[in-house]
Amino acid sequence: MSEVVKKEDKSGAVSVRVEDDLRQLKPSLEKVTVSEGRTTLNTQALNIRKHAEDCLKTVNKQQLVLPPIEDLQKKTISKWTPCLEKISDVKKQRENLPGAPAGEQDKLALNMCLPNKRSIRHQKSGKLLTDTHRKRANEAKGDRIISGSVVNLQGAESKGHHILVVPKEDFWTDSKSTCHEQPVCKTKAESTYLRADKDCTPTETPAFATTSKSMVPRSPQSLPVDIPRYLFTIRSGQVDPMAADFCHFKQCFVLCWSSVVDVLEALQKLLREFAVPLAKVGGERLVELSHVWDSGWSKAPSAMPVLSVLENWEEVSELISHPGQRYKGEGGIEAAAIHIQSSWRRYLARTAYLCHCRRKWAAGTIAISWLMHAQLCRVRKALQARRFSQLENSRSRAQHLAANWKRIQSFKRTIIHIPSLGYSQRKRLNLRGSDILQNIQMSRLCDIRDENVEVIYICPQHLGNDILDYYTSLLKCDGATDGADTRTARASSSVRRYIILTPEAVDYFPTHNMCLSTLLKYSPQTLKHIRNLIQGKHAYIVGGIAHVDDLAVADELGLPILGPEPAIAQHYSTKSGGRRIFVGAEVDVPPGQGDIYSLNQRWLFKIDSEDGSHGTAYCDTCHLSCYKWALQEYHRYGPELWNPKCIQETVLLRYLDEIPEWLTHYAQPAKTSCYPNWACFLKTFLRQGGVVEAYPPSNSVTCLTVDLLLEPGGEVTMFSCGDQLHGGCKLEAIGSIVPQSSVHPETLHSICTRVGRACLQRRIVGYVSVDLVSFLDHNTMEKKVWAVDLDITYSNQLAMTQMLLMMTGGTLNCRTGCLEAPMPISEKCCEHQIVPKAPVGNLCAVIGNHLFHSDLSMLYNKVFLMMCKAHGIRFNKKTKQGTVFAFFDSSKRSSIGMITVSEDLQRALATFARHLSVIHQEISIPKSQGETNFMEVIKEIEDILQMTQNKLQREAKPAS
Repeated sequence: MSEVVKKEDKSGAVSVRVEDDLRQLKPSLEKVTVSEGRTTLNTQALNIRKHAEDCLKTVNKQQLVLPPIEDLQKKTISKWTPCLEKISDVKKQRENLPGAPAGEQDKLALNMCLPNKRSIRHQKSGKLLTDTHRKRANEAKGDRIISGSVVNLQGAESKGHHILVVPKEDFWTDSKSTCHEQPVCKTKAESTYLRADKDCTPTETPAFATTSKSMVPRSPQSLPVDIPRYLFTIRSGQVDPMAADFCHFKQCFVLCWSSVVDVLEALQKLLREFAVPLAKVGGERLVELSHVWDSGWSKAPSAMPVLSVLENWEEVSELISHPGQRYKGEGGIEAAAIHIQSSWRRYLARTAYLCHCRRKWAAGTIAISWLMHAQLCRVRKALQARRFSQLENSRSRAQHLAANWKRIQSFKRTIIHIPSLGYSQRKRLNLRGSDILQNIQMSRLCDIRDENVEVIYICPQHLGNDILDYYTSLLKCDGATDGADTRTARASSSVRRYIILTPEAVDYFPTHNMCLSTLLKYSPQTLKHIRNLIQGKHAYIVGGIAHVDDLAVADELGLPILGPEPAIAQHYSTKSGGRRIFVGAEVDVPPGQGDIYSLNQRWLFKIDSEDGSHGTAYCDTCHLSCYKWALQEYHRYGPELWNPKCIQETVLLRYLDEIPEWLTHYAQPAKTSCYPNWACFLKTFLRQGGVVEAYPPSNSVTCLTVDLLLEPGGEVTMFSCGDQLHGGCKLEAIGSIVPQSSVHPETLHSICTRVGRACLQRRIVGYVSVDLVSFLDHNTMEKKVWAVDLDITYSNQLAMTQMLLMMTGGTLNCRTGCLEAPMPISEKCCEHQIVPKAPVGNLCAVIGNHLFHSDLSMLYNKVFLMMCKAHGIRFNKKTKQGTVFAFFDSSKRSSIGMITVSEDLQRALATFARHLSVIHQEISIPKSQGETNFMEVIKEIEDILQMTQNKLQREAKPAS
């Protein structure tokens, strides 16, 4: 037995030396070039280790392992004949297993102590069987290995079973000598064992023994076996090669030492680098790791798997993870220097990279900004060129319209009404209900009362069928006194001569508050429809407040605009611009000054870009302490000596000292809904500019509005005139009384003619509206008229006047100040009798342009009309008297227009106020009154009636 051990030790040493030599020669022998054929031989394809191990098998004369047995129904084992003379006697070892029956001892010895140098692969599947598989397979087939014989061999050869006959004496002898000495490498449970070229078991180690308790065959009859652990110590990163534990470990795993030594060297290097004083290595884990990570001679495992082979890996890991520990070990100074240099280089590279990124980003931003700027410049130039082309085309068409105006007026023509409010963007965005405000002039449809006129009305919102049906029935009544057949024919003709179109862009921009011209510009389908309607006809456009998109729409349709150019209109539509025109027309204006942009010039304040009372503020001069003193100075010098500025300078300086404090305490906006206080108003006033004017020095002031048509041919025509009807704010007009009676008609005609000619000289054509004030001068006891405002647009009063003339069938003669309408003939004429001409009567009308009541939204328009009819609020087509309404929208229904016609002024005013009161009582809730201006208008009418009655009484006293 001793001879066998000596021979095995010698062979193991030879194997170690051979493998060490091969590992050292491997880098130089990876590729060998053959000189003759110039070919390259790859030695990796030569399994040198396999040939070396085959050589060791022959030298050591070790026994081969029994082939593993799997499911015999699925796989077969190739024929193999063991060399029986190489198996030694294991009888003595069998005797040393107490406590187990003979049969169980045979199986235990076979499962644990069979000598094995390398596992045998199955020839078909390549899988290696464990001892558990072999045991189960043998028991299933009834095979039992006993000393010198095999039992139950029926059909074993025919099924491909290979039976190994082991001499009883040799089996137990061999088993006894090696069973309790050598461990094997642990692999994954129930998995494939090591590859054939990387198998590793200690010398004469049982093939199926394992260091893991889970891999030991368990049987209620088997005894626990002490499995040795191969622990050795590494101190300061070095293994003591003469230590007994390490020598024992090396001797046991000598056949796989080439794989183990790589992992061991990596472990030692790691421990030296981190100056680990003590590390306890588990040999089994080291062997396992060597097989798991053995992917080549030049590749080493990483740090964490290497540390997993240590028994005290927690202490070692904590030590290694300590900051700066790397620099305490082997090569620590060089590693620290390398780390410092690499950190510094990384910092420099990172800084340079970030600087490069910033510069690259800046360059990209500059490039993009420049490209956007260049693109914006190109777009601006293209827009400017296009708008200049549109302006030139508009001027050319305007010249053609002026040259042919008389002829166009005498033929059939189509008028395209676009009631657009072309305010600035800032003002439009702050405007509430812009669609309703633009649709207040829906009465422009009444232009069809001229038989030669067809109307295309562009509506800023979608109208419901109730409003469309109402205007259809309204426009059938033209107020004529002809026969029934004639009226029927004219009514049907009137229905066919108007059309209402809503641009499709209304749905695309519901919240942008665009003016109607802009919406029409972005509505190609509506533009196409209009082109089809006007094809081959004389047509022109009547807009609202001028906007640059009016030119775009006109250019798209190829039509002229009855109005000034947008730039001219915007320049003279301001308060200061209107004042300049009035001064040029030599019309009396209030004392004051225009184009004010500083705090040192003041009185009644009007913002240039605002209309009506929205941009007006006032301050009473009675609060000035120097006012009485200034009047005394005026009377002392007299009117003739007062005009020189040198005399006024002392008064002016005192005024300038008191005005700032005076305005701060007493100035207030006329309408607080737009500007809540004086500070807000003043900020806008100084930014946009405005005028300062004196309010008429009288308690009885009448304001009136006159609508003029400045024809392209150069003539000035008065279309409408009426005294203003105010609401809560005395500077805001919400209606008018037609015809006006505050100014003599000839005086009014003279003023309007001069203003119209001044506008024509400044290339202003189309519809304009002039606001005047009349009052009695107490010094001279003469009536004075001041021109206070000019609006270059189609006014709301003119639109409602068109409806008035449509319903009455009459005419408004502004030269005489009369509203004349044909009266019905009471007597019936015989068949052969000549029909006498209808008499003409004078009428008076009260017009409400924008009457507002929030509770009106609770009633549909048809229900509202039924309610009014029940209370007798209706229009009599025969007598041409009564009340008629104008509806503006189908959704909110909170704004309406109303016209009341009667024979005299007092009756018209009383009827208008009574109808407003009835409507207010019917639609209002007693406990919660809605927002309305009805009551303010009623109060204004009552004041007018009281003044009229007092005037009549004063006139009647001298006569009596």
